[in-house]
Amino acid sequence: MVKPAMARTMDVDPIERLEDKVKLLVELITQLRTEQAQAAEEQSRLEQECDSLRARLSEATGTSREVTALREERELVRTRVADMLQQLEHLSL
Repeated sequence: MVKPAMARTMDVDPIERLEDKVKLLVELITQLRTEQAQAAEEQSRLEQECDSLRARLSEATGTSREVTALREERELVRTRVADMLQQLEHLSL
């Protein structure tokens, strides 16, 4: 037969192992919550950065359109000036 002291030791060992496992799980959950909070902060920061970059891209696109319009207008002015100079040359003859 199993002695009572030895039986008590054998019964306590599984409980202690279970307690250790529960402690490890609690630590793991705490660590995961910390990591989740850090990830949420990082996501928030990245979302703000994306919004800022989208605004800059939109501004750059608008500026690019303005530059294109100004180039077209400049080319139109050059063409008109060239036509006027050509007409002046014909008048001088």
